[in-house]
Amino acid sequence: MKKLLLLPVLAILSFFLISATPEGEPVIGINIGNKAPELKFMTPEGKEVALSSLKGKMVLIDFWASWCSPCRRENPNVVKAYAKYKDLSYKNGKGFTVYGVSLDRSKDNWVKAIKADGLEWTNVSDLKYWSSAGAKLYGVRGIPSNFLIDGDGIIVGKNLRGARLDQMLESLVVKEKTLEDLDKEIVVLINEYTKQLEKFDSKSKDYKSIKNKIKALKKLTK
Repeated sequence: MKKLLLLPVLAILSFFLISATPEGEPVIGINIGNKAPELKFMTPEGKEVALSSLKGKMVLIDFWASWCSPCRRENPNVVKAYAKYKDLSYKNGKGFTVYGVSLDRSKDNWVKAIKADGLEWTNVSDLKYWSSAGAKLYGVRGIPSNFLIDGDGIIVGKNLRGARLDQMLESLVVKEKTLEDLDKEIVVLINEYTKQLEKFDSKSKDYKSIKNKIKALKKLTK
């Protein structure tokens, strides 16, 4: 195929319906389609990091704790997903990361668990155990618990554990098209333009314009 750069970029349709106010602004809430509430807590190093600072990426808001056995068993799955998907592009986001919110009360135990489990993403906590402000805001009553948000902060998935997280991210990845895929799309366009020719007189400007488009598209497949 020649002159691939001349191909128009196809618009990617939105995959999820966004729950919105009459003014068009997304509702802030914890349901799928809502805009995720803001979170802002301290890292182990004492730096305050806001969830909104990760805007533009797919982000897994992961509620966990060092003392939570199910959380520790789930961490390897999250680590694996992070390594696999962190540098990919999505339907509404570039790159994938995790905003880990710990319900720990011991900083030492929290830091040891981060290191032991290889949690290389943003880790924050207010060290308030079940009185965690983040857990209360998100209605978390059991852990592990998570929320997946897109580049605009819209919740697109909840409680995605094990293979479900991998499957969800995979479904949102923008796939690179092969030359064969592009050839097929061009053939579809040629067929559509050919059908349109029947609506116009062969001497009209519209007819000639469509003929020129078909001719240009055919060149791209040679």
